[in-house]
Amino acid sequence: MELKYLRTFELIEAVVRAGSIRKAAEDTNLTASALNRRIQNFEQEFGWPIFERLPRGMRLNPAGELLMQHIRLQKNDLARVQSQVADLSGQRRGHVSIACSQALLPYFMPEQIAIYRAEHPGVSFTVNVRDRAQAEQDLASFSSDLALVFEPVHLVDFEVLFALPQPVHGIFRSTSPLARKAELRLRDCLSQKLVLPAPAYGVRHLLDTAAARKGHALTPIVETESFDLIRHYVTREDAVGFQIPIGLSTEEQETIAHLPLSEKDLPVGRLLLGQMKGRALPVASLKFGQQLVAALAHWMDK
Repeated sequence: MELKYLRTFELIEAVVRAGSIRKAAEDTNLTASALNRRIQNFEQEFGWPIFERLPRGMRLNPAGELLMQHIRLQKNDLARVQSQVADLSGQRRGHVSIACSQALLPYFMPEQIAIYRAEHPGVSFTVNVRDRAQAEQDLASFSSDLALVFEPVHLVDFEVLFALPQPVHGIFRSTSPLARKAELRLRDCLSQKLVLPAPAYGVRHLLDTAAARKGHALTPIVETESFDLIRHYVTREDAVGFQIPIGLSTEEQETIAHLPLSEKDLPVGRLLLGQMKGRALPVASLKFGQQLVAALAHWMDK
């Protein structure tokens, strides 16, 4: 990537995000005419138009899609080299972007980021909350360097760095009779009011599949994309929610109890740490990935 084009590439990405010259001009503090002129000059030098100019905006044509793929690859390579240079110079600077399931947000991810930044305070983080399909899309588009997600969908270009088994747990009030069961069966939960994650999430996928095998359909009183809401709602009404144990802590939230659903009813799922297959990660992301592998291995041994 020639450095003189870096700003132009940033402007092209701004138009792609905004979908129009006018909106992208506002976002980049340029006039619409100046931005349009920059794009047209680049297209003339490039030799091909890269946008379809539509009555209601702009979108990439096939040539533009190829160019964007090149831009993302080159930006990744440049970021990796800059990170390596910073690492060699002792500055320990860099940026880590990670896509992760909501279950990692309350306890695991804050702890791991704080541990890493205690040793490398010059490194910043972007944490993208994604469901199991979106996380893989993030890796493919280079929006995230790493992904830590429960039961991803496709795994075509997903290079697994570590797999942590995670049974689905039922969550309920600590005073619930379910908390005293020696073994929690799916039928115990289906007779209760249910608070469920949305269908896009791996926990829901496993629950729907298990219930269908037994001839049941799940009918929630609350369905949500927020695992935080699930954890807290079961303390407000005598209901059962579901989550994986890495996102639960009875020490931090004493009003809840949780038990794993029996493997007779529901298979153990997998929390996978991964990256885009074949991608050379920036130094900071590579090192953070190594830290996560060690932390997940320790969690599995607990």
